[in-house]
Amino acid sequence: MTNTTKIATLAGDGEFTAYRATPAGTPKAAIVVIQEIFGVNAGIRRKCDTLAEAGYLAIAPDLFWRLEPGIELDPDIKPEFDRALELMGQFDQDKGVADIEASIRAVRSELGDDAKVGVVGYCLGGRLAFMTAARTDVDASVGYYGVGIDGLLGEKHAIAHPVLLHVPEEDHFVDKDAQAAMHAGLDDHPKVTIYDYAGEDHGFATEFGERRSDASAKLADERTAKFFAENLA
Repeated sequence: MTNTTKIATLAGDGEFTAYRATPAGTPKAAIVVIQEIFGVNAGIRRKCDTLAEAGYLAIAPDLFWRLEPGIELDPDIKPEFDRALELMGQFDQDKGVADIEASIRAVRSELGDDAKVGVVGYCLGGRLAFMTAARTDVDASVGYYGVGIDGLLGEKHAIAHPVLLHVPEEDHFVDKDAQAAMHAGLDDHPKVTIYDYAGEDHGFATEFGERRSDASAKLADERTAKFFAENLA
């Protein structure tokens, strides 16, 4: 079952919507799906639906609600891609992480205080997943092609729960030096696992559109499924 729900901000100064996909039976855990710069579009909703089919309560909060509530953009349409970049430039990432934390608290409250909650994010969401791992008590975090994680390594000491990062080696938003810095800073971290994907570019695991690379997307998603099964049990 799918629907839209509302979540109050941590500061109590507003509320935002989230797409919600509920499994048929009792949820075994909850997962917050963190959007790309294109909003909670059809691809992000499909990510939630797939997680619900696997038995998780999945929600995708609208993180751009302060800028333009309910926006959905297609990365394969240039004007919409350009609009997404504009929104990214205006987006307050610290407030975004706070809204993710509010989402984590909301689903944990619903399922019970001992319920496990994970996050999975893509592009901007991959970066926010790393920030969430460092700044909240989330139980497990997955980031797909997160941008600028090399600039966040000063927060790695605060990561207390497992993190999985999927890194395409030909990511035109994350150059080789940035990738090397990520490995140098995180390979010895006891809670962090990094998988590299040779020949793949940014967005390879999108559900729809020209960016998807099917074989690598399936491999990454299989690794994510195993990671969540192990860490949200």
